[in-house]
Amino acid sequence: MTEQDDVSRWIDHYVRAWNSNDPEDIGSLFTEDAVYSTEPYHAPWKGREQIVARWLEHKDEPGETSFEWEPISITDEVTVIRGTTRYPESTYSNLWVIRFAPDGRCREFSEWWMEHPRPSR
Repeated sequence: MTEQDDVSRWIDHYVRAWNSNDPEDIGSLFTEDAVYSTEPYHAPWKGREQIVARWLEHKDEPGETSFEWEPISITDEVTVIRGTTRYPESTYSNLWVIRFAPDGRCREFSEWWMEHPRPSR
């Protein structure tokens, strides 16, 4: 998966799953043996079943977030995305590193996020 249109479709599907919290939507994003790293130095979620279960343990409520993104790099090997996630009370900068299987599902996903400073009152 190296085309920006393919990556856009996958991210659209990811955002749809993020908002639906539907196990089928989530699971269809990932290969059976995918690895999902949510934080540096923490054990990743391994395998589609664990990814779905852990995602649902940490789910956001539908409509709670907005997500904007732009590609940093899209190659045959890896895709890097810079994003911004907005919640009602906070905003985060995101960096996603995604490795896709030939069928377009994700086989390895790593995310880094940093909360924006809150305005002083």
